[in-house]
Amino acid sequence: MKKLIITIISLALLAACAPDKPKMGEDESYEEIHGKSKNAVAEIADPTKGLGQVKSVTLNTPLEQERIGRGKAIYEMKCSACHKLDDMRVVGPGWKDITKKRKPEWIMNMITNVDMMLDQDPEAQKLLELCLMRMPNQNVSIGDARDILEFMRQNDGEK
Repeated sequence: MKKLIITIISLALLAACAPDKPKMGEDESYEEIHGKSKNAVAEIADPTKGLGQVKSVTLNTPLEQERIGRGKAIYEMKCSACHKLDDMRVVGPGWKDITKKRKPEWIMNMITNVDMMLDQDPEAQKLLELCLMRMPNQNVSIGDARDILEFMRQNDGEK
């Protein structure tokens, strides 16, 4: 009984320390808040865009230099230990030509929603079978993921 109480208190403390999530108002549904239903797999309009909050990405030409700089810094801090900029696979696949193989929405959803992608997206599951290691959730924001995408575009030779 004492262990149960300690466990409940521990879970309550963890929940209290979790980052704030948007609260639903009385008139707002889950779909209105998140732009999707709780069962995202059932509503995939375009499976090549992956699963997650990113539904549409506008790519600008020429590349946005500020985003590239921020994306490179994030890559060096969070990604470079597992992903190389060429096609060499280390822990994860190399990034060469990734923006030519995958839609920008898929890339950003993989970065920001890695757990759901690895559990439910067929292409992400193929990568998991190839690499034999789950990509860790790095808690990358959508804005930071967009910066990483811009860095990837530059790495693939876009100007």
